[in-house]
Amino acid sequence: MTLEILTSDSLAPLRHGFFTRKGGASSGVFEGLNCGTGSSDQNEIVQINRERVAEAMQAPLSHLVAAYQVHSPDVAVVEAPFDSGPPRADALVTRIPGLVLSILTADCQPVLFADHQAGVIGAAHAGWRGALDGVLEATLEAMLHLGARRDSTVAVIGPSISQSAYEVGPEFVETFLAADPDNARFFADGTEQRKQFDLQSYGLHRLRRAGIGRADWIRHCTYSDPARFFSYRRATHAGEADYGRLISAIRL
Repeated sequence: MTLEILTSDSLAPLRHGFFTRKGGASSGVFEGLNCGTGSSDQNEIVQINRERVAEAMQAPLSHLVAAYQVHSPDVAVVEAPFDSGPPRADALVTRIPGLVLSILTADCQPVLFADHQAGVIGAAHAGWRGALDGVLEATLEAMLHLGARRDSTVAVIGPSISQSAYEVGPEFVETFLAADPDNARFFADGTEQRKQFDLQSYGLHRLRRAGIGRADWIRHCTYSDPARFFSYRRATHAGEADYGRLISAIRL
């Protein structure tokens, strides 16, 4: 099956993509393009999937770089393929042509960045914790150190869980209100004492407040479209033992 790759005009003509689960070699709960090396899927199958992604990005597999994601605001500057394993970080930036920056997600926001004029790109994994702690702003700052300009940088949020599927409890809400009372606007009433969190609006708010030139969301919900996307929350609700990871990637 052919890979399905979602793209954004804001990032074109750079080669990039938010890959769906279609076109992969995995089976069972991982059916499709599971690129999660940390999943319980067969390692050799995950490598086949990653090879297909690298081929689509027109790069060797060794140049498809990734971080060991830990829901942090930490950013790694990439100057060459990693020789000693991936860094513990949740964002990558580079100005080296040919390197493919990749992020894995399964409901969290994958965010691809580019300053076309400066030739600097970035990729961030921004779940609620990372976004709250500043991973998006940190990615932008790391790009500025490489020569990007704030007002000429664009960021695009890929497929992630939408507000209608993201029910949270009172403690979650309190964490956001403690950080900033204005964060109340990102919550809608849910059932009983629970709320519905708008992760993408929060991500866009953080990016725009940081002064980025343009920020968009491509408007695909991972939870509500099982044929195209993996979802941690959907797998949890279904009682499944594990879940696949989507990959998003960009290169100069």
